[in-house]
Amino acid sequence: MASPSLAAAATGPASSPLTLDAIPLASRSPPAAAAPRKRPVLLLDTRPHPASPTPPLLSSTAAGAAVAPARRKKPSHPPKPRWQTVLSVAAKNAALLAALLYLGDLAWRWSHPPPPSPPPDRAALEAYAARVDEVQASLARTLRMVQVQLEAIDRKIDGEVGAARADLAALLEERRLALEGALARLDARADELGDALAGLGRMDFVRQDEFEKFWEEVKGSLASGSGSEVDLDQVRALAREIALSEIEKHAADGIGRVDYAVASGGGRVVRHSEPYVPKRGGIFNGWLGGRDADPQKMIQPSFGEPGQCFPLQGGSGFVEIKLKTGIIPEAVTLEHVSKDVAYDRSTAPKDCRVSGWYDETPGETQSGHAAKMAALAEFTYDLDKNNIQTFDVTAPDVGMINMLRLDFTSNHGSSLLTCIYRLRVHGHEPVSPGTAGVLA
Repeated sequence: MASPSLAAAATGPASSPLTLDAIPLASRSPPAAAAPRKRPVLLLDTRPHPASPTPPLLSSTAAGAAVAPARRKKPSHPPKPRWQTVLSVAAKNAALLAALLYLGDLAWRWSHPPPPSPPPDRAALEAYAARVDEVQASLARTLRMVQVQLEAIDRKIDGEVGAARADLAALLEERRLALEGALARLDARADELGDALAGLGRMDFVRQDEFEKFWEEVKGSLASGSGSEVDLDQVRALAREIALSEIEKHAADGIGRVDYAVASGGGRVVRHSEPYVPKRGGIFNGWLGGRDADPQKMIQPSFGEPGQCFPLQGGSGFVEIKLKTGIIPEAVTLEHVSKDVAYDRSTAPKDCRVSGWYDETPGETQSGHAAKMAALAEFTYDLDKNNIQTFDVTAPDVGMINMLRLDFTSNHGSSLLTCIYRLRVHGHEPVSPGTAGVLA
């Protein structure tokens, strides 16, 4: 049965914009016990209605049935293929089965722990130990072989180094000997140069005024009585005369210096060490004049003849000479036989010392004049130089002497004797003996 309000609304004027569709309550069936209760749906129709007669009202159920298909209508998707569905189900089942198997394995291992491992076999341990021993023995053999090789290499290196060191030492020794020889030759040349310079220093050079005076005297002597100037031939003749006189002076005694110890001028040997007396029939018997050797040979010209000397015993000794007169000593000259004609030069004196004094009491004993002696010079006679060697007096402030002593402490190798061929003493006489200084 319809409601009065709904009926009035249905029969109202057609111009009403709103139409209500209500479902009569009487037409509803009672709800079942298990089904849910549906609430009535009120549909509003907002569309304009034409002037046509109003259609009969639909029930709410019919209206809902008419609207429901329109509400559930959605965009449709194409259905999946069947094989994809089957594959998806199989994959899920496989994953589930794997998870179940993993959980079962964990439960089995937890409930059944593994048994303890059995102890190692003794034979296996012994075999392992034997293997280790074998490896150690092999390593020891290898180490010994390496050590042997290293020792061999060390010995080889030491041998090579020793040979190189020996070669280097031999080369250095050869160079050293060569250098020493060159230095010895240079030293000899230096000594010769020193002697030449010393001789040059002893020369009295003429000053210009002296030369001019000398030249005026020469011109006067050459031009006297002739009334003409001096020509070149006259100068040459004068120079020849001067040269001949100098040659004659040097030929007289060999060095051109006055010898105050020469025997022919008044010098004499007053004392000497033990002379050498050769045995009868010995090789030195005839050469040295036998037993009649005269000590005065030491202050006489020997003219370069071998054996014309006075031999003294051994390698050391002395000679004392009385000079011709009192002089201021300047140098001494020691002579030995020339190396060009000598049989044996080992008898030449080597290290020498010269002393002098003034003897006021003739015949004074050696102990008496020993306190008066003063050292004049010390020198070494060198066999590599000229056989006539002059040595300057090196003592300062030397006064007048008339006695000279030569001491030699060694010779050039002979142990039997030492030969003195000639000893010369050079100097100058003081202006006045009374005013000259005398050695104390």
